[in-house]
This record gives sequence, C-alpha cells and structure tokens, in this order.
Amino acid sequence: MPPQSQVIAGVTVPDTPLITKAIAFARQHLPDQAYNHVMRSWLTCHLLVTRLPSEVQQQIDTELYAIAIILHDLGWSKSAELISKDKCFEVDGANCAREFVKREGNPAEWDKHRLQLLWDVIALHTTPGIGAHKEIEVALACGGIMTELLGPEVARGNMGEVITVTGEEMKRIAEEFPREGLREYLKDTICGFCREKPQTTYWNFQSGYGEEFVEGYNLEGKRMVDVMLKYMKE
Repeated sequence: MPPQSQVIAGVTVPDTPLITKAIAFARQHLPDQAYNHVMRSWLTCHLLVTRLPSEVQQQIDTELYAIAIILHDLGWSKSAELISKDKCFEVDGANCAREFVKREGNPAEWDKHRLQLLWDVIALHTTPGIGAHKEIEVALACGGIMTELLGPEVARGNMGEVITVTGEEMKRIAEEFPREGLREYLKDTICGFCREKPQTTYWNFQSGYGEEFVEGYNLEGKRMVDVMLKYMKE
C-alpha cells in the first residue's frame, strides 16, 4: 500500500508517522534558517522524484528519502548531545539520523541495508562526485539539496537533466519556508566549524570558508597533498 500523502507549499509529499516525527525533531534541534533549509530541500528533492518515469519512482524508498533530507543538517544543530568535537557535520548528521530512526522507527522495517542507505544519503550530500554514482536516493538528494542552495541552473550543470525543478516552484516553496539570510547563516555556521573543530574541515569545501573568513585559520601542511607528500614512501 502506498503511503498517505500531504500537501506542503503546493508539493504533494508522503506522510508517515516517522516522517512527522522527523519534522518535529528537526524543528526542535535546528534554528529557523536551518529548519527552513531542510524543509525546502525535502520539497525540492521530492519534486525531482515526481518527474521521473513511473518505473523509476517505484524503486525509490520515499519514506527513507524524506527522513534523510529532513534530518540531513542535524550536524548544524546547537544541541550539544547531537554534535561531536571530532567529526565533520555530515557525519554528525548521518549518525544522529541513524540513531533517531533506530529509536523512533520500527526495527522490523529498518534493516542494516536501509539504515546504511539513510546514513549514506546524509553523509554524501555535499559530495556529488561520489553521491551521484550511488543509489538513486543518494544521487537525487545531492542534486536536490544543491538545487535548493545554488539554484536549478547551477545544479543542472553539475547533475544533468535530472534537475527538473523550476525557479517558480522554488519561489513558491520559499514563501512558506523563507530563505532570507541563508547565505550569511551558512557562512557563520561553516566558519564556526573552522574555528571550533578545524581538523574536520581541512579536506572538504569548508576549508575555503576558513581561509577566506576565519582569522588564524591556516591550511599549510594540512591539505591532503601536504600529508601525502610528507608521509608516502617512495
């Protein structure tokens, strides 16, 4: 039996008890900007699914896909119990979402593979060069979240014709979940990681924020190439 549905910001999305709990959990642990971002991301990502051929849509675990995207930025939370001092925010978010589902979901419905797929969607959402080649839930999440942050044209240039969301659809979603101030919020959040746990930022996109905006942040000797040249044997 297909899941129940609900309409949010003009987008018809699945509605299950666990999705409802995930929305409440995100609202509890994320500030307004982050919460609005994850909700816009979910609606944007789901629109991508609705434009796929029906036989492809039937392959997608829409409940898992929804929960992963709704919880994908728990690593931005200020809740101390959710955040580590030594892991990047993508891994923090993936770990938090996995524990949430193990706690709140039905164990009979969440086997090892399903939990791993949930984790992969979140852990790889900022790494489209890898995520685009994994399961369809991972690939579409990468594309949809990129669309929500950078717009459909940029996302289409990176992810191809699977990016079918229009600017008008994004505008309608943003009327319910406003995006004002997102760029500064994201900058402040990433710069916070560069200051507070810089070791988690050296080998990913966050290092650019550190170099540009964080006083004292220094990549010298910490880049992947530096480490490889120093420690690799002949």
